[in-house]
Amino acid sequence: MRTRRRHSSSDSVSPHDTSHIPVLLHETIELLAIKKNDVVLDATLGGGGHAQEILKRLGTHGVLIGIDADGSILKRTQQKLHKNVEGKTAYFAEGNFRTLASLLETLKIRSIDEVLFDLGWNTLQLTSGRGFSFQSNDPLVMTFASLLRGDAVIASRVVNEWSEETLQSIFTGFGEERYARRISRMIVNRREQKPFETARELADAIFRAVPPAYRYGKIHPATRTFQALRIAVNDELGAIQEGFEAAWKALSKNGRIAFITFHSVEDRLVKHLMRDKVYQGTGRLLTRHPLTPSPEEAASNPRSRSAKLRVIEKQVA
Repeated sequence: MRTRRRHSSSDSVSPHDTSHIPVLLHETIELLAIKKNDVVLDATLGGGGHAQEILKRLGTHGVLIGIDADGSILKRTQQKLHKNVEGKTAYFAEGNFRTLASLLETLKIRSIDEVLFDLGWNTLQLTSGRGFSFQSNDPLVMTFASLLRGDAVIASRVVNEWSEETLQSIFTGFGEERYARRISRMIVNRREQKPFETARELADAIFRAVPPAYRYGKIHPATRTFQALRIAVNDELGAIQEGFEAAWKALSKNGRIAFITFHSVEDRLVKHLMRDKVYQGTGRLLTRHPLTPSPEEAASNPRSRSAKLRVIEKQVA
């Protein structure tokens, strides 16, 4: 008998839906206040929706730098932006934005004027074959990088090898999962019989482990666990902190950094990073409270509903 499941909006995307709708596009571009000769960094290029609009505002002496950890998505987006780049300067690089400092050094760029970190999903990642979608029979990998190093941490290693206490800590801290203890205990007991291999295996086991009332909520009961695993595998919070500090160091006076976040764990970190700069007297918040999508945007793009935009301006070079 198959279990009836409800899915979150991010996981119910059709495998054939490769559309990309940039979130909070108008608000982001307006607050970044891009000038035609600026050097702009899109640290999470994704499908290129924001980059496309950035390029419209750059003149012949302006520069766009686009970074993405997924080489296949980067290549596809670079081709998509080909006509927008004509007559302008653009650099595209595969890598995590935590390596921003070395990337700028390689490009011989000493200063940047605006930076965008859009921490949302690209639909293509759900069909990348790396286990991001709990509807799939893909292997439990969950890394953003398209090529794996031999020592890379992957999701199957986490769920099959890490201790129950560590799993519970991850699910609580990174996923804010209320049933973290129950789920981590189930994983440890289940893996002794047979290691977890696919995303659907893990999702189905979580579905059966949680109380019946939790199974049919607004999101699939595995959503928060998968979020926590993805954050742990990719060290996303560490990357956000390192990327922000590197961007801040390279940012020109009156330069601006915008972050679009999609869940409270990363938004909380971004808020604290920005407030630290304000307390130090080196930054000015342009969004006292985060901006969220309008009712119209949320209705037309359900995946934007949880988005929050925060922007800070550098006061001291």
